[in-house]
Amino acid sequence: MSEKPESVGQEVLYEVADHIAVVTLNRPDKRNAVNGAVATAMDWIVKEVERDDDVRVAILTSSLESTFCAGADLSEISKGNARALSTKDGGFAGFVKSKRSKPWIAAVRGNALAGGCELPLTCDMIVAADNSRFGLPEVKRGIFAGAGGVFRLPRALPRNIALEIVATGDPLPAERMYQLGLVNRLAPSGDVLAEAKSLAAQIGANAPLAVRKSLEVARQAYDGTEEELWKASNEASAVVFSSEDAKEGPRAFLEKRAPVWKGR
Repeated sequence: MSEKPESVGQEVLYEVADHIAVVTLNRPDKRNAVNGAVATAMDWIVKEVERDDDVRVAILTSSLESTFCAGADLSEISKGNARALSTKDGGFAGFVKSKRSKPWIAAVRGNALAGGCELPLTCDMIVAADNSRFGLPEVKRGIFAGAGGVFRLPRALPRNIALEIVATGDPLPAERMYQLGLVNRLAPSGDVLAEAKSLAAQIGANAPLAVRKSLEVARQAYDGTEEELWKASNEASAVVFSSEDAKEGPRAFLEKRAPVWKGR
C-alpha cells in the first residue's frame, strides 16, 4: 500500500464508521472539480477501501449542495496538467477505471455534469437529491465524455433516452432519472447522505464475501456471453459456499440470532 497522500483529509475527506466509508469531494471553491490532488487521493482511497476488512460499503459524496462535481478542473488543463487528473490504476479522478470488489454508492446533491456525472455512473448505486441533475454536456463544447459516460449511460438507461442525452448534451432531472432506473433512491438535499447510509447499512448487514462475489458476477451482466457469465457465477459460488460465512448464515438463522460475519 502506497503512502497516504496529503490530499486525503483536504481535497478529499475520508471517514469510516459502522463498516461504511464516507468519501467526500472537498474543493468547494472549485465546485469540487477534479485536479491532480483529487485524483491522487481517490486512487489511494479506493485501494484503502479494498484493503480494510472493516469497510463493507463506500459512499462517494461531496461538500457542496449546489454541485456534486464540476468534472475536470479546466484551469489545470489550461496549464498543461491534464495527465495529472488521471492515475495509472484508476483513470480519471483516480476512480473511473479502478478495480473495486466492494459496493460503492454515490450520494449526489446538485448538478452532476460531464466528468461529475461519470463518477456516479462508475458507482454501483445512486442516491440523489430531488433537485439534482445528471448529464454529459461535452458535445456542446466540441469535446468527448471520455471517462466512461458514453457507454455506462446506455447500460443504465433505455437505449434511446441514453443516446438522446449523449447527443444533445442536455441534462435530465433526478426525478426523471429515478423513474428511468438510474437513481435508486430520491431524497431532499439535506437527507441524501443519511439515505445513502441507510442503504449502505442494509448492504453491510449481509455477508461481506457473498456481497462482493455476487456483485463481481452481476457487474459482468452487460459484458459477457451467457457462457462466460455461467463460468463466472460458478466460480464465485464455489468461493462463497466454501466460506465460514456460508456456514454462519444458516446457523444463525436456525438459532434465531443475528449472524456474525467474518468476510471469509
